[in-house]
Amino acid sequence: MRFIALAIAATVVAAGAFAPSAFSQGTPPMMKAFAPNADIPALIAKAKADRKGDAPLVIVPMASVAPYNVNLEYRPGTSPAAVHEKDAEVMYVLEGSGNIVTGGKLVDEKRTNAANLNGASIADGKSQAVTKGDLLIVPENTPHQVIPGGGAPIVLMTLHVPRPAPANWP
Repeated sequence: MRFIALAIAATVVAAGAFAPSAFSQGTPPMMKAFAPNADIPALIAKAKADRKGDAPLVIVPMASVAPYNVNLEYRPGTSPAAVHEKDAEVMYVLEGSGNIVTGGKLVDEKRTNAANLNGASIADGKSQAVTKGDLLIVPENTPHQVIPGGGAPIVLMTLHVPRPAPANWP
């Protein structure tokens, strides 16, 4: 877990060198830059407790240093497929197993907001079996869907990495 946390931190720092800072915009960011491994069971318990009905996804914040948010995603069911048009998504499997389908095309595509689309599923995507300890990077504009396996939830740590702002050349 420490290796993954360091790898993600390095990604955030590298991307941050190119992204506009919240400090430069005059807004101090909300910061919680450390999430100890010992807190994971409590975060999973919180996600289970926060689940409404048969909701396929519950998100619990883990850490945040603007503009980056690391979340715990508790996924007891199959959520709609998604496309994030302005950021990549790093997924690390904390518990469980399943499949993450990437690529292809969204089925019944709908816009959810200015930067995201979702759909019922993915046609012609590639399915990647994942289990505890696996890491996957989903590039921006790539359809993806998480499908829990074996009748048990899959728990992910996710980080959305915004596209770096274009450089202003003189």
